[in-house]
Amino acid sequence: MRAARLIKMVLLLQSRPSMTGAELARELEVSERTVARDVLSLSEAGVPVYADRGRAGGYRLIGGYRTRLTGLGRSEAEALFLSGVPSALREMGLADAASAARLKVSAALLPELRGAATDAAQRFHLDAPAWYQEPETPALLPALADAVWDDRRIVARYLRKDTEVQRELEPYGLVLKAGVWYLAARTQGDFRVYRVDRFIAIDSITFDSIATDSEHPESGGRGRFAREASFDLPAFWAERAEQFARSLLREEVVVRLSARGVLQLPYVTERAAAREAIDKARAAGGPDEHGRLTVTLPVESAEVAYAQLLALGPEGEILAPSELRARFTTAAHRTAALYT
Repeated sequence: MRAARLIKMVLLLQSRPSMTGAELARELEVSERTVARDVLSLSEAGVPVYADRGRAGGYRLIGGYRTRLTGLGRSEAEALFLSGVPSALREMGLADAASAARLKVSAALLPELRGAATDAAQRFHLDAPAWYQEPETPALLPALADAVWDDRRIVARYLRKDTEVQRELEPYGLVLKAGVWYLAARTQGDFRVYRVDRFIAIDSITFDSIATDSEHPESGGRGRFAREASFDLPAFWAERAEQFARSLLREEVVVRLSARGVLQLPYVTERAAAREAIDKARAAGGPDEHGRLTVTLPVESAEVAYAQLLALGPEGEILAPSELRARFTTAAHRTAALYT
């Protein structure tokens, strides 16, 4: 563990001009005292780590020191070759670049590790699209990927329901979710999410476009924007995805569950909402004398709840709303008639 941490410290210092002890401690998940001891060990091993004193001080490598990839172990090399999604790279127009990068890494590895790429590919494969869907690559995805890489402002036209809308966007990142591409972008100071397949056209912003760099003094030059250093794409996406899932749950149903039904509920409806409803029901009094738990479950609609909760069969009894209970009663009689 310590050897791996020392290698990671060298790589961190190699990738940045300097880092404070607090920054290294946070990245390495250790104390600043441990960082100081590790720096001393690196110095004793001949790695030229220099400590700058004072409030603005920190640690840095001197003399243009560079480590080599031959320090990779087999598991690390295999993990590296698993770090990309082939279909996603291909759709963004990065397949050739990724292939070249893998070849360069393979060439730099020790001979006994060069089979890592083949070993990883034959053992793990990520198929991103959902079942029963024919994946389609949005026509403008490669152009959007280029804009994301270059921090380049764009003027985009896209469909919002049946209306065509035009917006100036700062494209921060792309997300592939269940075979669908989404763009996280900032517009008018707010971060929003757009489905890539709804874009009709995009144009890069230059001095002759709708907006110019003179209107955006924070720009990095000719149509580029200054990316917020605090923006975290995975965290942003997780938050927005949860908000979106919760926004769909506009109605409630009351259902009485058997012990087996409690276990099944998170697998037939929105998982987080189901588990939260179960926890609330347990805290409010728990199962009745027959071992059944009554939960109030947020759902998208009565129609969706009917389709989802039918999967519970006799392990769930709908108590409210009365219209939905009547529908389940009819379904139960029809099902019983089929099996008499």
